[in-house]
Amino acid sequence: MTEPASYTQPCCWVLSDGKAGTEVQSLGLAEALGLEPEIKRIEIRAPWHWLPPSLWVQPFRALASGGARLAPPWPEVLIASGRLTAAPALAVRRASRGATFAIQIQNAKVAPRRFDLVVAPRHDRLSGANVLSMLGALHRVTPRRLADAAARLAPRLAHLPRPRIAVLIGGTSKAYRMTPRGARRLAAQLASLARDQGAGLMITVSRRTGAENAALLRAELEGLRAAFWDGQGDNPYLGYLGLADALIVTSDSVTMISEAAATGKPVHVIEMAGGSAKFRRFHAAMQEAGITRPFAGRIEDWSYAPLDETARIAAEVKRRLEGRLRRP
Repeated sequence: MTEPASYTQPCCWVLSDGKAGTEVQSLGLAEALGLEPEIKRIEIRAPWHWLPPSLWVQPFRALASGGARLAPPWPEVLIASGRLTAAPALAVRRASRGATFAIQIQNAKVAPRRFDLVVAPRHDRLSGANVLSMLGALHRVTPRRLADAAARLAPRLAHLPRPRIAVLIGGTSKAYRMTPRGARRLAAQLASLARDQGAGLMITVSRRTGAENAALLRAELEGLRAAFWDGQGDNPYLGYLGLADALIVTSDSVTMISEAAATGKPVHVIEMAGGSAKFRRFHAAMQEAGITRPFAGRIEDWSYAPLDETARIAAEVKRRLEGRLRRP
């Protein structure tokens, strides 16, 4: 971020409850703003952990000793994501007497007007003068990161034929379920891509996939031209995105689908059991934008402009912060 000589980079905190999926959104925004944030990972004591943020009378007292301590000097910019960070973020804003510009990512079930800015996915249907809506989720995927990761990983995957398909598998969540039956069906479809269509597969699973489901997938693909990452060793996730000709992603993760969409490559979505109204709105919007299509066992080819909501949102945040980030 190019600034006048008098500019001093503001102190920025990323307030996190330790969940990778929410923390990465805050980090992605901070990096897109050109800031070098200090990550404050907090732990919340009972009973506050289960209570809605509106009932946290003294939020600092809800912090457990095992997490980060929140104390002055207060940051000039605070970026938080997720329900558990909302009340502590507002407490920092109050303690700083409004000097901290508090940005909350996602709908934390708190009136948006209490923050300086709220960044929420369009499918949350949140509105307000200080609400910025986005399609999907913020993240840290950039063209430079994709190119660098692909270059590092390419020699290890040179044996895989093309088209190379990145398969990003999530798992059971509040809205979705990954069942053994679903895992077997997916495994058969992937095996057909490799065996009958000559595709090279680059597969990654998550902790939510479950050991049984991951084992089913791995067993079905044994002996086929596929790379399978199960959490051991260096994470090849970005390299998979960068090397892929097309991507297949499970429907349970807005973040993974948004990251896949940042590549500009065809993104096929595997529909899992379950779902919710919010997820249905998200998937419908992505399909209407020409970014994703349902996965039906074959790879299709289409094009679209890479989805870069992180850069778009960061540009608007910079505009609103103008003047507050400068020093006399």
